[in-house]
Amino acid sequence: MAASVGPDGQVVTLWAALQDLERLRSVTTSPGFATFPDARSARPVAARVSTHFPKAGESTAIKELSLAHADVQPLPDGRVLVVGARCRWRPEGPDRNAIIYDADGTVRAEATLGDGIEHLLTTRSGQVWVGYFDEGIFGNYGWGGPGPAGIGSSGLVRFSSDLEPTYTFPSDGNEPSGFISDCYALNVDGEDAWTSYYTDFPIVRVRDEAVAGWRNPVRGAKALAVDGTRVALFGGYGEACARLVVGELESEDFQPECEYRVVLPDGKTLPPKTQVIGRGFDLHFLTGDDWYRLDLEQIPRLA
Repeated sequence: MAASVGPDGQVVTLWAALQDLERLRSVTTSPGFATFPDARSARPVAARVSTHFPKAGESTAIKELSLAHADVQPLPDGRVLVVGARCRWRPEGPDRNAIIYDADGTVRAEATLGDGIEHLLTTRSGQVWVGYFDEGIFGNYGWGGPGPAGIGSSGLVRFSSDLEPTYTFPSDGNEPSGFISDCYALNVDGEDAWTSYYTDFPIVRVRDEAVAGWRNPVRGAKALAVDGTRVALFGGYGEACARLVVGELESEDFQPECEYRVVLPDGKTLPPKTQVIGRGFDLHFLTGDDWYRLDLEQIPRLA
């Protein structure tokens, strides 16, 4: 159903029986034939969360899961966090699209993290970083009218291990960070968050709630890896979808040094639905049943 990368570089996966997957990926088709992902399935189904280092480790059975289009992350003490990407606002109260489960599958907490969730990454201490795409920022599913502004209207929010908001990205438009219109890439390294986003795609670091930003000429990257001042940006538009740009952070700008095209170990192109996640100095490529890892030390520097 979903796969992601935890703070220790482990892959965390969410599984359901084949006959139940359609329920957890359900959509609603409007009279104009536009489709909208549902926030919840028609009925709950059994699911399981497993962790891989890369061998399979801990596993948590969930008796009833009703969150559709969900992502998953680990939390301390064997707990797991499952979050649905979509969330409707209603006058009687919004959907609670985040659930924390104990290691035995018991529900520990439920909360609302907002609509339009693009990225979900936790830290070793249990902090939860969430990056939002445009509908979560500008409003949909009742948020922004008739309901209040979306929880993710700033584009990037940090929540505590109890799912209470503790940090909201400043939306003052100051250079070089500017506004987040769509959080394209998010990397959580330790307790720091690194991001690059539409429209100007700066590279931005949030450390102890202080924001530092660098102007960036590379457009459309979907993932980034960071090692000190060295940064790798993966992805882009059109033919640049498998592009990898590596460079250095200078005083105010990112200076690209090398550009590559990422392929599989056998030289074949990356499958279209490859998921790429940055964690620290690693880029993780999840495709089908395969998990590949590329770290910045493996990428040659200029002589």
